[in-house]
Amino acid sequence: MNSIELIPAIDIINGQCVRLTKGDYNQKTVYNDSPSLVAHEFEKIGFKRLHVVDLDGAKSKHIVNSQALHQITSETQLQVDFGGGIKTDEDIETAFANGAKMVTVGSIAVTNPDLFISWMEKYGAEHMILGADVRNGKISINGWKEDSTEDLLPFLQKYIDAGVRNVLCTEISKDGTLQGPAIELYSQVMEAYPQLHLIASGGVSCMADIQALDQAGIPAVVFGKAIYEGKINLKELWDWQNA
Repeated sequence: MNSIELIPAIDIINGQCVRLTKGDYNQKTVYNDSPSLVAHEFEKIGFKRLHVVDLDGAKSKHIVNSQALHQITSETQLQVDFGGGIKTDEDIETAFANGAKMVTVGSIAVTNPDLFISWMEKYGAEHMILGADVRNGKISINGWKEDSTEDLLPFLQKYIDAGVRNVLCTEISKDGTLQGPAIELYSQVMEAYPQLHLIASGGVSCMADIQALDQAGIPAVVFGKAIYEGKINLKELWDWQNA
């Protein structure tokens, strides 16, 4: 069995399953009107986990697509991690109340570290994923609309010291491009922090990309567009994972 954790992704706008290119809302492709049907397909193949992003939420700075989340979690047994628009106590409560097992939080960790740490203490580090979205080496926030002054490794160090175990790292220039993942970037993170459960995100174009991440010792990978564009055969991928 290959060790990398495989996490398919569903991005949601207006209740539909979509993908953007490099986070650009003007470069949107709708793949399915029913995210829960897509989730069912993943579950049928054997996947246990799903990454769901509320893109409307990320843009409007509060959760928008809680209904779609609830539909997925009530109709499947998938362990859903949910992100996009989690800015307040009410937002994080909404995510968990609608069935999320974990939440991915990025912008708040930059703009309000005390709030992020309070959530980690309240809900447990095992239910929190630190979103570290990177553009030109800096952490990007608010649906990738703004770049912060935070450098990636010191940003991670601060939160690892506070108890973070799970990090979702997206190289924005790669996201939705099908041009291959930023293996060098993820390898640097793992070299610095081997204890992290690092989830690589962005650029996966084919099964070979996932195999390369596995060989590089990256613990987990999120992938979406390659599925919807037919670049990855999920059954083949699942068979490889369990070979």
